[in-house]
Amino acid sequence: MSMVSVEKNKKMHPHKFSMWVAIAGIIMMFAGLTSAMVVKSHQASWTTVEIPRIFWVSTVIILISSITMQWALRSFKQRNMPLFRLLLGITLLLGLIFVILQWLGFNILWNRYDVTFQGGGAGQFLYVIFGLHALHVLGGVIALLVLFLRIIFGKKRIYSAVPYEVMATYWHFVDLLWIYILVFFLIII
Repeated sequence: MSMVSVEKNKKMHPHKFSMWVAIAGIIMMFAGLTSAMVVKSHQASWTTVEIPRIFWVSTVIILISSITMQWALRSFKQRNMPLFRLLLGITLLLGLIFVILQWLGFNILWNRYDVTFQGGGAGQFLYVIFGLHALHVLGGVIALLVLFLRIIFGKKRIYSAVPYEVMATYWHFVDLLWIYILVFFLIII
């Protein structure tokens, strides 16, 4: 094997590199928001919020979706395309359910617990941080939908695992990010 091909194999695919750069940016954004919440939580006007149980259900859903995403990627690499399509579709469905459960959780906060953007408490941060996370998951759901439609209706068959590896990396990241956010809120509020 020539030295050029060995060096080429060591390089990271540009899409994977871009994903890691994006993940680093998202981490910095959420670190800044949670740091601001820690500082604000020490003020006298701080009010706490009860986290609705529906957010726990959404946590189970996103954890399961991470498992189905990993199984889908493994099925793709084993060239088991029927199972891959099924698992990718299930992951897509679970992602949609997660976003819907988040929306329902926001409605519970707003209507039942009267948590609004008024005042100086955890509610403001909860809406912003949970909402931004839900938007990132929604972006992942859209990417999953595009990949799913491409494998169902695409005429050109490309057997590169890179798009699915990038998607799996992002999906696992938003899963871990949700766990961090939820635990963070439980500790602070």
